[in-house]
Amino acid sequence: MGGINKDGITVEVGKRLKKLREERGISMRSLARESGLSANALSMIERGLTSPSVSTLMKLSSAMEVPVTAFFRSEPQREKVVFVKAPSRARIAFNSGLWEGLGGELFSGRMETFMITLDAGARSGPQGMQHSGSEFVFCLRGLLEYEVNHQFYQLEAGDSLIFTAQNVHRWRNPGPQVCNAIIVISSFEEGDKPTEYHLASSSLNEKT
Repeated sequence: MGGINKDGITVEVGKRLKKLREERGISMRSLARESGLSANALSMIERGLTSPSVSTLMKLSSAMEVPVTAFFRSEPQREKVVFVKAPSRARIAFNSGLWEGLGGELFSGRMETFMITLDAGARSGPQGMQHSGSEFVFCLRGLLEYEVNHQFYQLEAGDSLIFTAQNVHRWRNPGPQVCNAIIVISSFEEGDKPTEYHLASSSLNEKT
């Protein structure tokens, strides 16, 4: 099977970046200094002339102190009931995969839900992740390997895994085909942003 088709997933990140920056009264020069990016690169992103990588978005989110998902939609009031139509999912492409929000970023409870699509050989960062809460993984397609505290679990379509996310964990697609998995993270500590650990870990393996 071929690689992931990422056509049609681009959203107006540049417009969101400009709006968030101006709302906070941050000049482009100041944001460039805080994020480590050039003012020219920021200008090109804001004008829609280039698409930022996940690692670039992580630098911007850290510099502006906003969640990375803020670049993909307005920051709405979180709701007790969230219904998301497939075409309106927040989507973030990284070098060898795709992250898709499943409504957790809009939910008022302590639950984050997303789907990852990984090309053959895709993997999270070498250091692994560690965050509060519990993590549930359900493999939809292909083969997904999770390492949790040095134990390896091979998930095929229909397999699931649950673990305490304070255990160091990481994932990879060891198979020859694209894999898909749904991940649910719940009961995390207030103020923690477990989804962003996964996005940050993905960005560690991006081509620079």
